[in-house]
Amino acid sequence: MMQAEKLRQYLDAPGPVASLRLTRVRGSSPRATGTEMFVRAETLFGTIGGGQLEHIAIEAARDLLAAGNLSHHMDVPLGPEIGQCCGGRVEIALTRMSTSDKEAALREAEAQDAELPAVYILGAGHVGRALADLFQHLPLRTVLIDQRQEELDQSEALVERRLSAIPEIEVMNAAAGSAFIVLTHDHGLDFLLTSAALQRGDAAYVGMIGSATKRAKFASWTQEHCDGLSVADLICPIGAGGSRDKRPAVIAALVAAEVITALTSETAAFHPDFGDAVSHLAAQ
Repeated sequence: MMQAEKLRQYLDAPGPVASLRLTRVRGSSPRATGTEMFVRAETLFGTIGGGQLEHIAIEAARDLLAAGNLSHHMDVPLGPEIGQCCGGRVEIALTRMSTSDKEAALREAEAQDAELPAVYILGAGHVGRALADLFQHLPLRTVLIDQRQEELDQSEALVERRLSAIPEIEVMNAAAGSAFIVLTHDHGLDFLLTSAALQRGDAAYVGMIGSATKRAKFASWTQEHCDGLSVADLICPIGAGGSRDKRPAVIAALVAAEVITALTSETAAFHPDFGDAVSHLAAQ
């Protein structure tokens, strides 16, 4: 489920909602200007950085809702006065949300969803499903692809699932800056999909499950079948990280760390505001 849909469900529930938005940040702060979260009498959606700052702001927002007030402004130093040591200062706009405010927040969330980088998990076996379970909690567009409906049906993750007879077409049609994780049930198909991802030349991450031996075999295969396609940008084995643990959930955790690092690096080809622009969409 995309973050905009989660936000819609939150805002559509009965009862008043307050918006907390960082309108100005000076010095060091946990989050950037524009970061927003939403508060009800008993529930929260998103975060403006946690800690004592957020605790104070949430209490102020709930007081605003209880009193029936429309807005409030806070100017908070992030120092010993509130038990934080960031050293900066933030200003927060607290607003009791109207219908038009909610519609504007949803439009912004939908726009941010459209700009999120995509992760394509090519193979819905044990590791693929474990990856989908992790990625569903991250601000990404995650697509789980397989040729086998029965494998896709075993995934309970709230991600897009695609049954595809020719998954290389999915690779070819992906947006620039996407990440591709190849772990199908067939080595030949792995080679085909991995070469398609590498040939794009604009992927943020291309990883193929397997060993150093499999990587060497793939390199030889590309020399024969792909006009000497370079494998320099290929991650294989994936999720190495020094761990020898072969459990799917552990492999998935290591791979997820690799992928999110690639997507948030300074040279990644995704929307430049990815890190901060989607911060207010991360549901708690």
